[in-house]
Amino acid sequence: MKKGIIGRKIGMTQFFTESGKVIPVTVIEAGPCPVVQKKTVENEGYDAIQLGFGDIRDKLVNKPLKGHFAKAGTAPKRVLKEFRLKDCTFNVGDILKADIFAEGDRCDVVGISKGKGYAGVIKRWNFHRLKESHGTGPVHRHAGSNGANTDPSRVMKGKKLPGRLGGEQVTVQNLDIVKVDAENNLIAVKGAVPGPKGGIVFITDTVKA
Repeated sequence: MKKGIIGRKIGMTQFFTESGKVIPVTVIEAGPCPVVQKKTVENEGYDAIQLGFGDIRDKLVNKPLKGHFAKAGTAPKRVLKEFRLKDCTFNVGDILKADIFAEGDRCDVVGISKGKGYAGVIKRWNFHRLKESHGTGPVHRHAGSNGANTDPSRVMKGKKLPGRLGGEQVTVQNLDIVKVDAENNLIAVKGAVPGPKGGIVFITDTVKA
């Protein structure tokens, strides 16, 4: 990747093209993100920058992080994220804003999906119900058979079963950037991105370009 930024999902809305076509978009507050640390091949073995996002009170920051921010000359930030960038021209103290992206660019968005809690196989894996007649009760929404009896006499690894749903990292690739509002640090991305309103997301240029 060559550029990246940290943002906060604001919500979804829609844009209309000149022809009247509706485009669903997700609005993301992207930046401002100061460069807190820069890593190089000579020192760390790879090129990367560490960005900060979101203000936080001093008393909520521990001493090691306070020293980390003081060394960079930036105010403490709530979120820190490292981006491995090729041909990086950013230095410690630089401020990255939404205008590092432009309308027409394509990007990947990484976020934490909404947690759904404990879910059954129908909601979690899109199973069909069992027949709602004799012989399958008392629950018609359970998983059914877990496997053969004599051979292999166990439940095979990877069997789709009820369990915790959501609350995991999800990447949506190759999304179009419909609009960039540099003044208000807003980026409108076509389609949906993972996570709830107010969730932290990471935007990078797409790997599929």
